Amino acid sequence: MLGSLPLLLVLSVTWSWAMDYELLLEEPDLFSPCTDGPPGSISIQEAFNSENFTISMESDILHLSGNVTSRWEVEPTDRVSARISLFYFNRGTWEPTVYSISVNNFCPLMYDRNQYWFKYWTKYVSNRHEVEHLCLSAGAVFVHNPYDMKMRLDDFRGPVLRGRHKILIICTAFSNTNVQRPVSFCFEIRGEVLRIK
Repeated sequence: MLGSLPLLLVLSVTWSWAMDYELLLEEPDLFSPCTDGPPGSISIQEAFNSENFTISMESDILHLSGNVTSRWEVEPTDRVSARISLFYFNRGTWEPTVYSISVNNFCPLMYDRNQYWFKYWTKYVSNRHEVEHLCLSAGAVFVHNPYDMKMRLDDFRGPVLRGRHKILIICTAFSNTNVQRPVSFCFEIRGEVLRIK
């Protein structure tokens, strides 16, 4: 019994270190072009037609609805690599943090409930079964049920976040012979990180 006391103490202290954060967006459109994207990369606005998709902000809530059509010239059979990285703005320079996700083959995981993007995006795609086989290739039309989103990170454990940050997302496609396609797409979500709890 006494041997488990230190473990309980460590667990309770670690649990109390969990923090909640909110990202106050810089851009009302949510997505910004990359400031330093890979050579030959295009913006999300070039990769996807979002004329029929609306994003509006009310206080700290984003209201999203409509359709997005892919214009990214890749094949449905291509392997898509995705990298998501968090950067911190320090003295005029974007510096990498320890937080990043790299997915070697995004398409099979696109609608996986255990992935971060499912909670914020693919969960709301109503025509999943019609477009799942297309992944992000040109012509795929993603029909979204209207949804509200808060840019929050709950129960976060790790170094304290504060100040201006950006989330950098880069997607690169590879043919079925593993040759990289010439055009990747890149976008950023920028804002001020505030600790809530």
